[in-house]
Amino acid sequence: QVQLVESGGGLVQPGGSLTLSCTASGTIFTINNMGWYRQAPGNQRELVAVIAGDGVTNYAGSVKGRFTISRDNGKRLVYLQMNSLKPEDTAVYYCNANIRAPGYLTGADFWGQGTQVTVSS
Repeated sequence: QVQLVESGGGLVQPGGSLTLSCTASGTIFTINNMGWYRQAPGNQRELVAVIAGDGVTNYAGSVKGRFTISRDNGKRLVYLQMNSLKPEDTAVYYCNANIRAPGYLTGADFWGQGTQVTVSS
C-alpha cells in the first residue's frame, strides 16, 4: 500500500533552518502534486507549499521567500527547506501527495503521519 513518511522535524531557534523530507513508497503509477501542510494547536490544517509534477510551485503568503519546496521524482521525494524560522512556524508538518496507484486509478490524496517543528529560544 502507499505510504508517505516524513523526517527532519525538530527544535530550532528563531532565525534557524530546518529541512523536511518525505518519501513515498508502495506500488505507485504516478505522483501528481506533492505538498506540505501544517497544523498548530487550536488551528486548522493549512497549506504551506505545493509542487506540481512539472515543478510549478505555490506557497502560503506567510512562508513565501523563506521556505522552498522541491521534489525528486526519481526517488519519490519531496523536500521543504525552511529558513528564517519564526515561533509562529511551530506546528506539526504533514506531507501530502496526490497519487495514482492500484485501487486509486483516478488519483487519491495520501498523508504522512506528521513531524513536529518547534521554533523556540
